[in-house]
Amino acid sequence: MRTLSKSKLMAFRQCPKRLWLEIHRPELATVSAGAQARFAEGHTVGAIARSFYDPEGTGVLIDPVAQGHAGAMQRSQELLQAKTVAPLFEAGFSDGRVMAYADVLLPVPTKRGRKWRMVEVKSSAQVKDYHREDVAVQAYAARAAGVDIESVALAHIDSSWTYPGGGDYRGLLVEEDLTTDVAALAPEVPVWVDEAHKIAQRRTAPKIATGAQCTTPFDCGFIDHCQQGQVAAEFPVAWLPRVQTKALRSHLDEPGVQDLRDVPNDLLNERQLRVKVHTLSGQVFFDATRAAAELAQHSRPAYFLDFETVQLAVPIWKGTRPYQQIPFQFSVHRISRTGQLTHGEFLQLDGSDPSRSFAEALIAACGRKGPVFVYNAGFESSRIKELAQRFPRLRAELLLIQGRLVDLMRVAEACYYHPDQQGSWSIKKVLPTIAPDLDYGALSGVQDGTMAMQAFVEAAIDPHTTAERRSAIDAELRAYCRLDTLAMVRIWQYFSGHSKPIEVT
Repeated sequence: MRTLSKSKLMAFRQCPKRLWLEIHRPELATVSAGAQARFAEGHTVGAIARSFYDPEGTGVLIDPVAQGHAGAMQRSQELLQAKTVAPLFEAGFSDGRVMAYADVLLPVPTKRGRKWRMVEVKSSAQVKDYHREDVAVQAYAARAAGVDIESVALAHIDSSWTYPGGGDYRGLLVEEDLTTDVAALAPEVPVWVDEAHKIAQRRTAPKIATGAQCTTPFDCGFIDHCQQGQVAAEFPVAWLPRVQTKALRSHLDEPGVQDLRDVPNDLLNERQLRVKVHTLSGQVFFDATRAAAELAQHSRPAYFLDFETVQLAVPIWKGTRPYQQIPFQFSVHRISRTGQLTHGEFLQLDGSDPSRSFAEALIAACGRKGPVFVYNAGFESSRIKELAQRFPRLRAELLLIQGRLVDLMRVAEACYYHPDQQGSWSIKKVLPTIAPDLDYGALSGVQDGTMAMQAFVEAAIDPHTTAERRSAIDAELRAYCRLDTLAMVRIWQYFSGHSKPIEVT
């Protein structure tokens, strides 16, 4: 009989077909850059956890990569059966049906012998439902293999903690006891194991249609494979924006409701109805008079601003928090009173905290008067507010810029919809309908915000990145961010009713 790892059982819990494909057709999976980034985060957090739970450095780390699974299991059994009082990291156990490795096992001496406190370490900022299942499977595997588990906890990142610098990560992790949760799930786990083994033994994959399980709790690497051959709705209901009412959600969950034509108009709000009507008719909605009037309220010079940020699970700069969005780049286009368009930018890839230099450059680039157009103002507004809190001497000038922000996305949502937007007003959906000559797909390398974040980490933080590669990333990031603000200029121009293209000087 095949032994199933904990990760395989969790794949089963997400979707039985995913488990079958991972076992029988793993080559069909696509590992996203986001998944790779999560793996790297997990390794970093795991290393910090070992120093947290083993401050004396007496613990033992089992390495299944170096030792192989058989060697790691044997070494783990030796340590678990010995009279050691040292913490164990990545100790493995198996009963022949289930195999798992524990992030942390801490010995607990008792009058009747030694027990173990198990701690799973996650790079998440909170405990989620699938974490409880994960830990329940872990505890089941340990107990099935004869390990006496006294209690189970999950350690996760405290996103409110501020890094004091100097490599001191005490306080990064907080624990939540899950012993009671694990006990409640204990009767269910063997059922999952039995069902997962039945799936694994099938000769063919179970027939399961794509759905919410393809992206929850994680994006499945087999989604492209599973979507092949499926007859997609001509106008998918997924194009409806911001589905919030209970009545609409309930209707969309009904069997057979896949196309916008299946949704009654009386269940839709004004924006959703606009999407449906203009998608089905193929006609563009554009209230040109209102759009021009909205933008005519704002004088020149006008600025068009976009930020790129990085979020690190483990902060590396003093005074920053886990997952805090640290701005490292901006692009700004400026239209003068006479219509002259110029461009400015900031990008820092030297590995130091870019925050203060970013803030100072932003103040210099945005002047003191005139609207500052952004696309989805909440993002830039929040980042500017955070910078103002971090740097009191720059506070007044930063808040002045924040007060000048004008959200171009709000104008687009109120005044414009093209059927090709497919229910989205993101700049990447709106731009091709207005200025098809500006193409994000034509960019080399970085083409979206996630890629920009990953490129920054590679260029500024990864010590193995060569100078040549760093230079290439620099160019890619500048081109991408510049296109974001040039896109806003073109959208502003279209909404304002200016027919003559504005050229950058």
